[in-house]
Amino acid sequence: MARFTLTGTVLDSPDPKGLALFYQQLLGWPFGTEEPEWVTLRPADGSAGLAFQLEEEHVPPVWPAGDGDPRMQLHLDIEVDDLESAVDAAVAAGATVAGFQPQDDVRVCLDPAGHPFCLWVDA
Repeated sequence: MARFTLTGTVLDSPDPKGLALFYQQLLGWPFGTEEPEWVTLRPADGSAGLAFQLEEEHVPPVWPAGDGDPRMQLHLDIEVDDLESAVDAAVAAGATVAGFQPQDDVRVCLDPAGHPFCLWVDA
């Protein structure tokens, strides 16, 4: 039987290095591969990381999406220890807090390429 191992999630961006730098600020992960069209970050323990791929015609999803809007196909959930300070740090790094927040204990943000991600605290 074939073995499958998830090694990462790839995010499209018109600026892979810039988006990688944003997530590096949030997660503290070191760079792996660093090429003009492909950049990776991976945690020190070697578990699944993030990759950033050049997509010059990237169209960010709309959150929340209306009829005919480009819809998000996935989002990242990032656990934090303090929601307010994590949101402040994400905004300082270049994120935008989404206008629509469906839960009081989660903050939906948009990264510099427009990908939604959620910050949350494990209660």
